[in-house]
Amino acid sequence: MSGLKVLSVASEIFPLVKTGGLADVTGALPGALKPEDVVMRTLVPAYPALTAKLDEVSIAGEYSDLFGGPARVLAGVAAGLDLFAIDAPHLYDRPGNPYLRPDGLDWPDNAHRFAALARVGADIGLGAIGGFQPEVVHAHDWQAALAAAYLHFASGFRPATMVTIHNLAFQGHFPLSTFADLGLPERALTIDGVEYFGGVGYLKAGLRLADSITTVSPTYAREIMTPEFGMALDGLLRSRASVVHGILNGIDDAVWNPAADAALPQNYSALRIDMRARNKTALQSKLGLTPSPDRPLFAVVSRLSQQKGLDLMLPALTELVAKGGQFALLGSGERALEEGFAQAAATRAGSIGCVLGYDERLAHLFQAGADFIVVPSRFEPCGLTQLCALRYGATPIVSHVGGLADTVIDANDAATAAGVATGVQFSPTSDEALSYALNRARELFHDRATMRRLRLNGMRADVSWRGPARRYAALYRSLAGTA
Repeated sequence: MSGLKVLSVASEIFPLVKTGGLADVTGALPGALKPEDVVMRTLVPAYPALTAKLDEVSIAGEYSDLFGGPARVLAGVAAGLDLFAIDAPHLYDRPGNPYLRPDGLDWPDNAHRFAALARVGADIGLGAIGGFQPEVVHAHDWQAALAAAYLHFASGFRPATMVTIHNLAFQGHFPLSTFADLGLPERALTIDGVEYFGGVGYLKAGLRLADSITTVSPTYAREIMTPEFGMALDGLLRSRASVVHGILNGIDDAVWNPAADAALPQNYSALRIDMRARNKTALQSKLGLTPSPDRPLFAVVSRLSQQKGLDLMLPALTELVAKGGQFALLGSGERALEEGFAQAAATRAGSIGCVLGYDERLAHLFQAGADFIVVPSRFEPCGLTQLCALRYGATPIVSHVGGLADTVIDANDAATAAGVATGVQFSPTSDEALSYALNRARELFHDRATMRRLRLNGMRADVSWRGPARRYAALYRSLAGTA
């Protein structure tokens, strides 16, 4: 097996197990790195949905007791991905969401479940599996971040370590009593180790002890070093600023390809963009909206939460519809928001359509049929929805934060005159600013030439993994001493 070897450690991976953008990244990165001569294998828990799809299975390692029970490390292939999967039924043989019980609460043993993921990742990094000695262990989010701590306190050879922050709001903070079960030396329980506000912080430990820290956009990398966005970790991140890198996410442009997307009633490309209109009609019909090419269709595909700013979108619907717009929503989340959007759809039939839940194929139709995709997040590490929107010619309307600021060029007078604009940005994240942005978008919609240019610019933007993969490969090589 030639090439630089990297072990990716993650709690989910698309298309096998997905709750959010983390899975999209971990699923796309291995393939994107192949042209860079980087061999990446991914360690994931063997959830039932993943185990059912694992082929070419062999046993790569065994544990007599991994946080309360026996476990095996399986090597195999699924969906074209080279995987190691932790077969530990006492930890992972559970239905549904990887993190939550059916009642929506965290599994009470999540501290053990994801310490196990990190522990096995560290062991593989130390050479536990013959034939695969990674030069870098790349841990994703709090669920895997403790791998950097296990490796930091290991004796002898260890690979380089990297921790990627996909969302700093989720940190893996557990009671102090958790430490006794982790198998780390006593010296690890300090402010320079895993101790965090009187407990144990998994993400905090990774950020303190990893050789390199990345996050998923340059702007977010700067934002998290401020009190406003740092979630109480800004001081730590400022102290490690020299090893913090913002590498923008991409999307899989083979999966997200309107010219060949099987989920669409009508395929199209930038050269045949007028054919896109048939998808708008299909989306309107699907959601019970009045078919009309002349009404701007605004859409949201999102988790419904305060972070995503959807509490601002709900009151904006009255003016949006009054001024001739339509609105379509696909998502789920906070109950009050679900109920609010469902009520809005019930009282404004023909103008507002709402699908609570998530459907991957329907998400593709939303991107292909909507005129605008609205992403009014209060903070957004990167965001993938707006990248898909650009690829599909659905003009994004985004708040000026994180990766949204890095990926969408506002249609101000200068950018429009220069022919480079791709969407609408607004700031601050407030009712008034969002209302102004929606009104700007409506005016753009009725300017056919400008609207066509915005769509074409978006579709021709490079939102793939090619550039980000080059940056990751260079950083891996630097860490491994092979640059």
